[in-house]
Amino acid sequence: MSYDINNLKKRLIYRSQYRGTKEMDKLIGKFVQSIIDDLNESQLKELEIFLNNDDDTLYKLYNNQLKDIELDNTEILNSFKNFNYKEYKG
Repeated sequence: MSYDINNLKKRLIYRSQYRGTKEMDKLIGKFVQSIIDDLNESQLKELEIFLNNDDDTLYKLYNNQLKDIELDNTEILNSFKNFNYKEYKG
């Protein structure tokens, strides 16, 4: 089980850092790095669903230009909306 979770984490980190635009690679990549070690398996699956959203949607969401997207677990969504890119040193 631990092996599967580690592989999922690695896959999610990779997906967060190679999205297609440099700005979103940095924003989403740092966000995922800041929370990934604190997530349980269920939350990691929610993060995977979150990462399936396109860059434009996530950018608008982060900048309060879009209402919430549908996620079963709003912790990920709230964490992203409250994430301060400039303060994260990871």
